[in-house]
Amino acid sequence: MKTLKILLGSKSPRRQQLLRDMGFDFTLVHQDTEESYPADLDVEEIAPYLARLKADSISGMLKENNEILLTCDTTVICEGKSYEKPSDRADAIRILSALSGKTHTVMTAVSLRGISVKVEFTEKTYVTLMPISLDEISFYIEQYKPYDKAGAYAIQEWIGLNKISKIEGSYSNVVGLPTHRLYIELRKLEQNI
Repeated sequence: MKTLKILLGSKSPRRQQLLRDMGFDFTLVHQDTEESYPADLDVEEIAPYLARLKADSISGMLKENNEILLTCDTTVICEGKSYEKPSDRADAIRILSALSGKTHTVMTAVSLRGISVKVEFTEKTYVTLMPISLDEISFYIEQYKPYDKAGAYAIQEWIGLNKISKIEGSYSNVVGLPTHRLYIELRKLEQNI
């Protein structure tokens, strides 16, 4: 995909690594969008809304037809409630306690923008956690400080390794980037640019 120039609007080191592992070169572009959304927004619309909001804030930097701006947002949904990044330790405990012993949905929304193209898609992965004790939650938070992670955990860390009993769907989607779908969409864009 040598013809596309990818501009990544994400500070997430995990997304950056996944994109590198996919074989893509990219340029990081700075965006400091406040991740807020209307209170009455349906939980399944939060991630697409925020991915779009991030793209809107920096799409003005697109200058060439072969440039594609990539922005994303990941949310965790359990029993009709959305769990984003925890604000502090108490919030991380609240979130992990709510997810303990249940199946939740990880939704990653992706926005791809070019000067004359716009593609948006969302992937869902279902993750089942075994029960997690308060001691285990405290240990995880102290050791891994999951304050920059939706749902207050990372699948590739302690909780993912020790407490996930089942996953249905894309593993990389839970990390924060549905790589298989992204590859398909970028190939389509490349053929049309």
